[in-house]
Amino acid sequence: MTKITFIEPEGAKVEIDVANGWTLMQAVTTQGIEGIEAECGGSCAYATCHCFIEGEQAARLLATTETALEMLENVAPERRANSRLSCQIKVTPALEGMNVRMSEVQS
Repeated sequence: MTKITFIEPEGAKVEIDVANGWTLMQAVTTQGIEGIEAECGGSCAYATCHCFIEGEQAARLLATTETALEMLENVAPERRANSRLSCQIKVTPALEGMNVRMSEVQS
């Protein structure tokens, strides 16, 4: 289990232990955290699981795939340098303490 803090659109922080191997999207949707629609169920077909990885933790992530980059071109809110698709980030112990901010809108 890896401890991750999710910051909901209105600012509430929710810290949970996430099973290693799960995606951030799975963690959010199973815990009822606000801010992710996840319309495609994790198949990287839409950008409705857009989130922002805060601080230095973004550097710990694997490179964004070409497919995810294409999806990020279509996000509803402003795309930022730290924009990612939560369905494409698998939790590992290296992500311990990560802060993930949910976008205010998804679609």
